[in-house]
Amino acid sequence: METRIRNEEVWRFVLASTSCTFAAAVTNPIEVIKVRMQLDNELAEHRGKGMGAFKHRYYPGFLRGAKMIVCEEGLAGLCKGLTPSLFREFIYSGFRLGAYEPLKLAFGATDPEHTPLWIKIIAGTTSGAVGSSFTVPMDVIKVRMQACRQRHHEHRRYRGTFHALKEIFKLEGLKGLYKGMGPTVKRAAILTATQIPAYDHTKHTILNHGLMSEGALLHVTASMTAGFMTAVTTSPVDVVKTRIMNQKVAGGGLSHGLVYRNAFDCLFKTLRSEGVLGLYKGFIPNWMRLGPHTIVTFFVFEQLRRLIGMRPV
Repeated sequence: METRIRNEEVWRFVLASTSCTFAAAVTNPIEVIKVRMQLDNELAEHRGKGMGAFKHRYYPGFLRGAKMIVCEEGLAGLCKGLTPSLFREFIYSGFRLGAYEPLKLAFGATDPEHTPLWIKIIAGTTSGAVGSSFTVPMDVIKVRMQACRQRHHEHRRYRGTFHALKEIFKLEGLKGLYKGMGPTVKRAAILTATQIPAYDHTKHTILNHGLMSEGALLHVTASMTAGFMTAVTTSPVDVVKTRIMNQKVAGGGLSHGLVYRNAFDCLFKTLRSEGVLGLYKGFIPNWMRLGPHTIVTFFVFEQLRRLIGMRPV
């Protein structure tokens, strides 16, 4: 018979927040590259679409993009947006991962080893959507700080997280801090509906077939699978989210006023200007971020649970 530790529900959220925040810190440089590549050559017209969306880019690929950022902005350029990212991750990912198991039970899961996939997907969708709605302002600040391409000695758009919060509120009001909430919640729902169920289902499928036993190798294998699946499903909505959050209200930028009225307007304009592949700009860094992020998150989460005597996921 399985035993439950004292205050297990509280510990679940604490460990989830800790593991996700650690993963965000490790993968922030990749996140910066991803954001730059998603915004690169934004809405440029390309004849024939297809691979044309990837031509004439400022950041020509993941490795060369990373090199350009370091050369122009120093190593600090890869750490942009770290503070709001950690704030966001502690609350958002702590909730989406911490609430996943209780929600599975609420939706009728009784046996962790044989829970239907649809219950896992619904639980992941719900926890992700709710968790992301709490942290949209931090997400807006994170994206804008990571997108800022100032070189050495140039004036920064924002001096820090709280300066960005103040400036956005002053210039755009409360609405500015919640810009892109729609695609943010959609992305979080899709991400969590893919990432956690994919990890959960892959892990228990392997266990049920006797291919591996509970341990670090199983955790990494399930995490790698979940990371790839998550990158495939979230890349289009992630591009839309990044572009809406980064757009300027008036003057400068791509045009005067708002470039995108809403998520669907951004989607259609991107498709018209850059083709389907435009929605997969930054896919490699997205995958390279989500893979390690998923591995670190679940590996740390599982190891911390083991240390305090809590059941594995």
